[in-house]
Amino acid sequence: MTWTAAELGVLARAVAQAPSVHNSQPWALVPGDDVIELRERTEVELPRHDPEGRDRLMSCGAALVNLRLALSVLGRRPRVTLLPRPDVVAEVRTSARGEPSPSELGRYSAIYRRSSYRAPFALHPVPAPVLRELAHAAVAPGAGARLLEPRTESGALAELLGHAGLVLRDDRAYQRELTAWTAQFRQVPAAATTLPWSGLVRADTRLPDPVTLAERIAAESMLVVLTDGDTRRDHVLAGTALQETWLAAITHGLAGSVLTQPLHLHEVRAGLIERLALPGRPQALLRFGYPVTAAPPAARSARR
Repeated sequence: MTWTAAELGVLARAVAQAPSVHNSQPWALVPGDDVIELRERTEVELPRHDPEGRDRLMSCGAALVNLRLALSVLGRRPRVTLLPRPDVVAEVRTSARGEPSPSELGRYSAIYRRSSYRAPFALHPVPAPVLRELAHAAVAPGAGARLLEPRTESGALAELLGHAGLVLRDDRAYQRELTAWTAQFRQVPAAATTLPWSGLVRADTRLPDPVTLAERIAAESMLVVLTDGDTRRDHVLAGTALQETWLAAITHGLAGSVLTQPLHLHEVRAGLIERLALPGRPQALLRFGYPVTAAPPAARSARR
């Protein structure tokens, strides 16, 4: 069965909305008969930001979630095979038919409302049942998420993120790469330069002291995406867990942003595992909360 131009347009638009490292969109869709291949574009390189290609594969995992949801909305039941060949992240077969569930329709709609919210959140906290639901949304064979305890873990996290902020702020090669990639997009809101967990630490970023940073972290809802291992498959699974959690958050009226850059510093990653007693490899940090409705909407990155 061949794909219509309209169907391919739906798939391409949904995949293009997936979060990716510096909006590099390191994937390509290759349609065939009753099959879609999601391929990794390895020529998209960020040597200082993503030296091992981990964020690139997580980006592909997030794109896979959007692809699956778009196929479901089109009445196709996707059957996914991860990494069938070295150059293919996922092979998605679509021979079966079926109606999308209400949950799939809700998450598909959330694809187009997702954006990175880097400003401080509103003061009212996220209810505990919603946080537990978000943590459960990331559960998959080999991947999951753990909520961070603000009262007992914010201090350790603040120390590690503060260290990462200092290292990244003083890394000239990192700063050159960051400037080159973000110059093509709209101006980043000023609030992003004061929140080091936004992943946009620039040479002129005003880093808060550890006590202030710990207070900020304690006031937010955060979870860490974990995987059993640290292989290519694990990185793809981390991306799917991240995106499923983010879309679930949007259906509850929440905003969020993801942080991966500090985890590329080995001492920060090892410190998180040790000091937070994590049961797996940390791949990403996500922060969630209610957006400040009086604030203007955050500028969205241009889509390729």
